[in-house]
Amino acid sequence: MRKFGLLGGLITIILVLSACASEKDKIAAGSEKDIYQRAQYALNHSSWDAAVEYLQLLEEHYPFGVYAEQSQLELIFAYYQSDEHEAAIASADRFIRLHPQHRSVDYAYYMRGVASFSNDTAITSFLPTDVTQRDIGTAREAFNYFNQFLNRYPDSPYALDAQKRMIYLRNTMARSEIHVANYYFKREAYLAAANRGRYVVENMQGTPAVPDGLAVMAMGYHMLNMPELANDAVKVLIANYPNHPAIKNGKFNFEYSTAKKRSWVSYVTFGLFDKRPVIKFDSRKQYDPFYAEAPPAPPAA
Repeated sequence: MRKFGLLGGLITIILVLSACASEKDKIAAGSEKDIYQRAQYALNHSSWDAAVEYLQLLEEHYPFGVYAEQSQLELIFAYYQSDEHEAAIASADRFIRLHPQHRSVDYAYYMRGVASFSNDTAITSFLPTDVTQRDIGTAREAFNYFNQFLNRYPDSPYALDAQKRMIYLRNTMARSEIHVANYYFKREAYLAAANRGRYVVENMQGTPAVPDGLAVMAMGYHMLNMPELANDAVKVLIANYPNHPAIKNGKFNFEYSTAKKRSWVSYVTFGLFDKRPVIKFDSRKQYDPFYAEAPPAPPAA
């Protein structure tokens, strides 16, 4: 009896799989228009997995059909909405390679950048992480993709959105440099910290991280006993950002982030158990009130 039950279950599974396969074969055997209409219905109802399946069927059975090029563009978007960002990038690359002169190839370039930047959104949407403190390789890649897109298609309808995303990405990369500088301060690698601050000041002008870049330079050179370079950075900081948290009474506070009110325990033990001073610059709340806001979702093809 038991063997019969197992056999019966196995037969049921086979029949279900066969039914699914035959249904898929039926759809594949349908007309190009019929499959495309099914894909459109899935897209309009945000059924992204179904849309991907139908669009893949179109590409497989009608690679040179009437809807081939449009369905390839829509497949990029469907992959993106399904959180299959690598597949979206690969599809965009393929479209660019196959249709370099297509009237909508700019959309493929644009979506390649969007998908690249969104590679790690699954993590940031569930965890309250600061993206600037994590690896920003995808941000750099996305920035380069958008830069290539704008160089080729500056008048594209997606150009303005790409520019906004590039500003966000550039701000993210600049802030990441400050986080690295703060880490170097913790490790007492003051020259490395100062160099990170200088990189932001020289290469990331216009980003909200520049004030902290100057503060990093001032503190780093001060710790290296290089007063001239430290004073130069302080002068520029005070002239341009007089309200920076490290400025106190019109002067740079070289004890910033290190001087804290001492407890009675500290006095009694002569500071023996005091925590190691930490140098850390992060003035985003003052100079970048929108730093936590990510760009909106991209438009459909």
